[in-house]
Amino acid sequence: MVLKLDHITLLVTSFEKSMPYYNILLEHIGFQKLRGHVWSDGNGFFIQFGQANEGTSKYERYGAGMNHIGFAAPNKKFVEQLQAKMINAGFTAPEIQNLGGVQALFMKDSDGIRFEISYYPEGANVVD
Repeated sequence: MVLKLDHITLLVTSFEKSMPYYNILLEHIGFQKLRGHVWSDGNGFFIQFGQANEGTSKYERYGAGMNHIGFAAPNKKFVEQLQAKMINAGFTAPEIQNLGGVQALFMKDSDGIRFEISYYPEGANVVD
């Protein structure tokens, strides 16, 4: 039996700094805010946010733990439009990377937590 992934809990150092970013990002990738700091894809998957304990360290890209969260985009244009929307909202969005045909946008929040939004052409591997 394979269990379905149903949620991710992300702890941030500051709701004030982090939630404006997530409010824009999650809305533009199809999530709906249910309450407080809980979002859903409407299909049984949830992302909830909590406040990290004071004095704990921020996310470290190559440290032990989660490296990034990836979402599949329906097409290359979606990735480009999301990049523009995040920039227009005042957030940093780096250049889109071409990884062997995969169009990948790696963004990070104020704590360094990374989100990948990528378009995978037919036959491309999602993970290596």
